[in-house]
Amino acid sequence: MKKGFLLVISGPSGVGKGTVLHDLMNTQKNLVYSVSATTRNKRDGEIEGVSYFYKTHEEFEQMIAEDKFLEYAHVHNNYYGTPKDFVEKKIDEGKIVVLEIDVQGAVNVKKNTDNAVFIFLAPPSLSELKNRIVGRGTESDDDINLRMKNAEKELEYIKYYDYLVINDHINTAINSVNEIINAEKHKVFREDDLVIDLGIKESSNE
Repeated sequence: MKKGFLLVISGPSGVGKGTVLHDLMNTQKNLVYSVSATTRNKRDGEIEGVSYFYKTHEEFEQMIAEDKFLEYAHVHNNYYGTPKDFVEKKIDEGKIVVLEIDVQGAVNVKKNTDNAVFIFLAPPSLSELKNRIVGRGTESDDDINLRMKNAEKELEYIKYYDYLVINDHINTAINSVNEIINAEKHKVFREDDLVIDLGIKESSNE
C-alpha cells in the first residue's frame, strides 16, 4: 500500500482556509483531519477520538516527556497538541492527514517530521484581507487591527513552507491546492511499492 503524508495548511485569519479545506474534504480521496489532544474539558456533542483526544494534564505532560507530539502549545491554561501516533497510523493506512495550524506550530511540525507538505494560503494583499474581515461584520475594530497585525507577522513565515497559494479567487486557489496534492501523491519516493512490483532497481555503475 502506498503511504500517505501529512498536509499542513496555514494562513492568516480571513484568508479562506475553511472554504478551501471544506472543498478538499469533499473532492479528494483519502483525506482525514488530524485529531488533536487536549487537556480542556469535553463539551456537549464532542466525541473522544473524533473531536479531540482528551487527556489529563499529567497524561499530556507524560506524552511531552516521551516526545509523542509533532507540536504542542499551552493556551488559556490548557494544552493542545498533535499526537505523532495518530498521524503516523493514518499515513501508514495511505491517508493524507490534514493539519490546519498556525505558523509557529507548522515550524515545530517541520522540525519533527520529514513526511509533510506545507502550504501557505495568502491573500492577494493585506488591504484585500482587511476588506474580507470587515465584510464578515463579526469583529470589532480592535479585533480587526489585532488580526491584521497577526497577519503581517504570519506572512514572515512563508519561507518555511513548500508552496504558496494566493487566494485571489477561491476556485483558483482550490484548484491550485488540488494540483499540489495530486503532484505530491505521485512523487517517486511515495511509490516504493509500485517501483518494486515493476521490478525497477536502483541504477548502478555496473
